Formats: sequence, C-alpha cells, structure tokens
Amino acid sequence: MMRGDPDTYLVTDHSLLPAADSVILAALEPLLTDERRARIDAVIAARSTAVTAVLDSLVDSHNVSAVLRSADAFGVQRVHVIQGTEPFLATSRIALGADRWVDVIRHATSAACVRALRERGHRIFVASMEGAVAPEALAHEPRVAIVFGNEHSGVSQELRDLADGTYAIPMCGFVQSLNVSVAAAITLFAATRGRRGDLEPAEARALRARYVWKSVPQADAILAEYLRRQES
Repeated sequence: MMRGDPDTYLVTDHSLLPAADSVILAALEPLLTDERRARIDAVIAARSTAVTAVLDSLVDSHNVSAVLRSADAFGVQRVHVIQGTEPFLATSRIALGADRWVDVIRHATSAACVRALRERGHRIFVASMEGAVAPEALAHEPRVAIVFGNEHSGVSQELRDLADGTYAIPMCGFVQSLNVSVAAAITLFAATRGRRGDLEPAEARALRARYVWKSVPQADAILAEYLRRQES
C-alpha cells in the first residue's frame, strides 16, 4: 500500500444525502437516460442485506478496494469494518467507485460489530483451515456475516471466539492459503448464490435516491437550483 499514491483515498460514507429522498428523485431522476434508470432498477432489485462482509482491520488499500468491488458485484449491500489503527483507504483504479454503491458501516471494536450483526439476525462465520463447512453452505444461512481478516495476522482471536461457525475454501495445491481479496470474492460469490434481493421499500427508495445522486454530473448544483425554484 502506497500512502503517497494520489490514486489512494479515504473511504467515506456515501449514504448521507443533502436532501430528502423524494426531493433528490424529483430533481434529478428526470435527467437520467432510460438505460440508466433501468440499470438502477435492476441493481436495487438484486440488492441484499442477508449476506454481509466484515473486514477485520484490513490495511492494504488494494485489498479493501477489491473486497468492496466484489461486494457490489454480488449484490452485498453492507460491508462492516472493524477499524484498526490505520485509516480505511481504497485505490480508485481497483475499487472503480464501488464504495459509492455499498454501505460501509464502521465499528470501533469487534464486540460492537458482533453486537450490531446479531441485532440484525446474522450468524457469523470466519475462515479456518479446519472449517466445518464449505462456502456453498453459507448460501443456506438465512442471514450470514462473513469475516475477512487482516493481511498479516488474520481474523482476531476475539472475533474467532465470538463467531458462530467456521468455513474453509477447498484447495488442492501446495499453497494452502489465498489472498484476502481472492478469498472474499470466492466466498461472497458462493454465499449469495440463489438469493434474491430483499430490501425493504424504504431501503430501496433511499438507495434509489443515492444511486440517482451519484449518477448525475454536477448533482449538487442542479439540486440547489431545483430547491431555489421551489422556494420562489
């Protein structure tokens, strides 16, 4: 990870919008092409909160970017982050803006993260060489959180102790480990197979407003002009 690299940036919360969902949609949605509206509809219809990824103190911006990109690709809307001592950075040429489309939820501690996940009904699984199940089995969990650990130390012992189960990616070569971003892509692909989108109507509407906001160039200026006209 090169912290001086201008391609590297701090991941921020893209779910915060400057106006109500209805206002953003009224102001900006008419500016989209039919093709873009259809794409937004398709993405939202496939979005799920039943599967979520947990990043336990990842520090390499390339890995962070690749995991966020995999989450978006496989319809995983929420990515939970246990913040370590390093800033949570991504690399634009790898992330390709994936952090704009998914929710990044930060936690100060492992315990806080697990508590939030359990409140949402998730069972928590971590990778282990002696994992009890294969990644495909995670697709049968009604709500599952999958933990991906630090590049050097792996998943913390605290999280392992708090987890509900373990899984293993079958490997038949001499190398018995995978880069965390590769492991995340394989696991999220397997865990999301056969699932459908499950957003509540309010969640889908909020996400639609966000996607529209992110899809219109100079959205802030256009929204400001729309609001000015509404007030006059």
